[in-house]
Amino acid sequence: MPDFKYYTPTRVIFGKNTEDRTAELIREYGGKKILIHYGGGSVVRSGLLEKVTNILSEAGISYVTLGGAVPNPRLGLVYEGIDLCKKEGVDFLLAVGGGSVIDSAKAIGYGVANEGDVWDFYDNKRRPSACLPLGVILTIAATGSEMSDSSVITKEEGLVKRGCNSDLCRAKFAILNPELTMTLPDYQTACGCTDIMMHTMERYFTNGGTMEITDNLAEALLRTVMKNALILADDPKNYDARAEVMWAGSLSHNGLTGFGSDGGDWMTHKLEHEIGGLFDVAHGAGLAAIWGSWARYVYKDCLARFRRFAVNVFGVEETGTDEEIALKGIEACEAFFRSLHMPTNLRELGIDASDSDLETMARKCAAGVGGGKGAAKFLREADMLEIYRASR
Repeated sequence: MPDFKYYTPTRVIFGKNTEDRTAELIREYGGKKILIHYGGGSVVRSGLLEKVTNILSEAGISYVTLGGAVPNPRLGLVYEGIDLCKKEGVDFLLAVGGGSVIDSAKAIGYGVANEGDVWDFYDNKRRPSACLPLGVILTIAATGSEMSDSSVITKEEGLVKRGCNSDLCRAKFAILNPELTMTLPDYQTACGCTDIMMHTMERYFTNGGTMEITDNLAEALLRTVMKNALILADDPKNYDARAEVMWAGSLSHNGLTGFGSDGGDWMTHKLEHEIGGLFDVAHGAGLAAIWGSWARYVYKDCLARFRRFAVNVFGVEETGTDEEIALKGIEACEAFFRSLHMPTNLRELGIDASDSDLETMARKCAAGVGGGKGAAKFLREADMLEIYRASR
């Protein structure tokens, strides 16, 4: 078991109508001029944006707004937000939305608090030294960005999708009201549940050692998400199921399901980043589409973990060889994705990728990870290309 540090400074306010405390929390963390960052029309149509602006106005807190964050959030909007914050003297960021909005707000925070081009941090050219403080009102349970140290941004030029990890960007507070997720389309809910699972599975599949308690937490989280994802498929207004999934989303990416390990594999995410960058697909759906091909490529090198996953998460009977049990677990996971109408290959994702597309993605993926990466199996560009080919 490797040594580890566990750091989760984000204050979570969980439950119904918790967004009513927005002004109180901003004041507690010293915010005087706020940028409210949000995405498309959903927070407008639902009335949430108006509610938040009224709360701030009644509290005498000055704010400006910036909408337009999209799935696979764009660098161009980040630049716009940086300029707006500097012009208006913004000292606190409030992200109202899901992971894309939060990631975009984190990037804006980096850009305001540091000199030079913010993309340098995502392109691994330098590290940030500061970030504007950030609060979150979460509307989509998926990425876990509300409690994570991660931000992922897509640069329009070259369609490059890259992440930056730093404790500096962790949210000061996260308001989690499960009711705010009830208006999501079924597809977005399913994508979110898939992403939550993947954040735990990326940490789970490793040859770098782990802890029994961590494994048990991870397996329980996966079973809980699967159970409640199926409930929500039939009953999208089920508050308890929404609450279970929302809290699982935060726990899946705040480090809890990976402490005592080497940090995990993360190649499914890296492979998907290139799919999302090139074809602009929903992140959760892209993960589901590539995971099975990745798993079949690496499972023999991480056999004990895949066997345990099959038995403890999917209840596969312990009959046959370890390889047979592991493969049944992979098949069961893909069957679960299909039960949520998630794709299990690029074709089902609606992508007709050419050989050139696959080669481009493999080349960019390898470059993005410094030549190679992986804890279940170390992958280089040739391996990445084979996984992309198998996913067609």
